[in-house]
Amino acid sequence: MVAAGPGEPRARSGAGTAVRDRRSPALISAIKATFGSLAKIQRCQIHKQRNILGHLPDHLHANVTAVLREAWKLGDATVAKRRLERLASSLEADHPGAAASVREGLDETLTLQELGVDGRLYVKLRTTNAIENLNSGIAWYSKNVKRWQSGSMVVRWVSSAILEAEKKFRRVTGWKDIQKLIRALTALESTEEATAERVA
Repeated sequence: MVAAGPGEPRARSGAGTAVRDRRSPALISAIKATFGSLAKIQRCQIHKQRNILGHLPDHLHANVTAVLREAWKLGDATVAKRRLERLASSLEADHPGAAASVREGLDETLTLQELGVDGRLYVKLRTTNAIENLNSGIAWYSKNVKRWQSGSMVVRWVSSAILEAEKKFRRVTGWKDIQKLIRALTALESTEEATAERVA
């Protein structure tokens, strides 16, 4: 998830912007270029967990999974970060790849906690499941196209696929708490503006 505060130039205006996707250097670079210091990136916790476990023998999976889930359920991002750093330290000697995986992008796995998002909305936004469902719908809708002739053809087909998929969309679980996320983003922007004024 990428979230940015309001008040950015026209293309970025509104109470807040949220974009979610898998880790992609190009996507992250574009988001940071667009939103600057207001960009907030939430790494998919499910993919992060899989990456970490991929560096570990099977007999450690249950214990490490329990520590990850416990940390990601905490309401305090600072405490959660300490737990994850302890996990990385405990893995360092025997499983340095797993330790490095825990540390890589660690702060980005805690963004929602840092913003104070909790409850059902947190559960929904902590993974990329929602966007992956849409992606699979687009793939299914366009599976019979054998020859893509131009970029505009891709745009037309993807647009049509999204409109078709929209018929099956359900309201995001925890949607009533979205105002909490918007307030956090607004506060982030206010802090940024105050800092800029002091520097100026």
